[in-house]
Amino acid sequence: MKAVVQSSYGSPDVLAVREIGRPAVKDDEVLVRVHAASVHPDVWHVVSGRPYVLRLMGAGLRGPKNPVPGTDMAGRVESAGRNVTRFRPGDEVFGETVRGNQWRNGGAFAEYVSVPEDALAPKPGNVTFEQAAAVPTAGLIALRNLPAGLRPGQSVLVNGAGGGVGSMAVQLAKAYGATVTGVDHHRKLDMVRALGADRVIDHTQEDFTRNGERHDLIFDVPGNHSFPECRRALLPGGTYVLIGHDRFGAAGGRLLGSLPHFFKLMAMSPFRSQLPKLNLSPPSNKDLMAVLAEFLETGRLTPVIGRTYSLSEVPDAIRDLTEGTVQGRLVITM
Repeated sequence: MKAVVQSSYGSPDVLAVREIGRPAVKDDEVLVRVHAASVHPDVWHVVSGRPYVLRLMGAGLRGPKNPVPGTDMAGRVESAGRNVTRFRPGDEVFGETVRGNQWRNGGAFAEYVSVPEDALAPKPGNVTFEQAAAVPTAGLIALRNLPAGLRPGQSVLVNGAGGGVGSMAVQLAKAYGATVTGVDHHRKLDMVRALGADRVIDHTQEDFTRNGERHDLIFDVPGNHSFPECRRALLPGGTYVLIGHDRFGAAGGRLLGSLPHFFKLMAMSPFRSQLPKLNLSPPSNKDLMAVLAEFLETGRLTPVIGRTYSLSEVPDAIRDLTEGTVQGRLVITM
């Protein structure tokens, strides 16, 4: 099969399309013929090998253990392991390709990939393979971090509303009945409005932490304001959730990235009611993927595709991702 192969950590120039063998399929996995895969920031992290700590978290110390990047994909089941019960050949599916943390290559930038059965959901018939491939990682992050008690009529501010995770959070919060304010650069605000935001803020012209508005939830993707600053924009009893985009290394250290900031907030959370407590029993990816599939099927979630690329153009897609030159999700088609 054809696949993008990563020879070492570094710039997108370390990637090249090669002919390699199809992956083996374990008893609880399916082999998927990939029709589309998407590019997201975690792909950049593993290609670049930064922050360095990720190499100890499964990516590989000297070079990537799995040489084929990519984790989010959609396609058709080619074959199934003997313990697989939910899917059979010909089924259309979408999901992530890795078990556990995302900071490692998942083999999605290839014509075929082996995927754990529980990481997949049936692809709804009303969305394309490209749309479905744009959902898994960003959608799962948004679902995991939106408070379970979010109620109709509550006020939610999404900082970074025009990005992958932010655009999912806007739509999911609206689906739960919240009133949503989206914050981003002015060139993305039309898209944020189209996603359903009730109000938009151009972060180059207005500081949401100083405009006097208060919210039940601040869903902060970029983390470009401190927690004390964001507290000014929270209602009493409100919640602050940090996703933490380190802007492709610009906002995090080479060794640990943005992890020290997260550790600080975790240490503060027992003493600050506005910080979420550590969830020791999070919902499974299988359950969350089912929720995303339902939202897609009912039209409450619509991925925005900014541009599609061929397999040989994956390096260009990663460069465009880091430069922020394309609105919407970047998708690789096979």
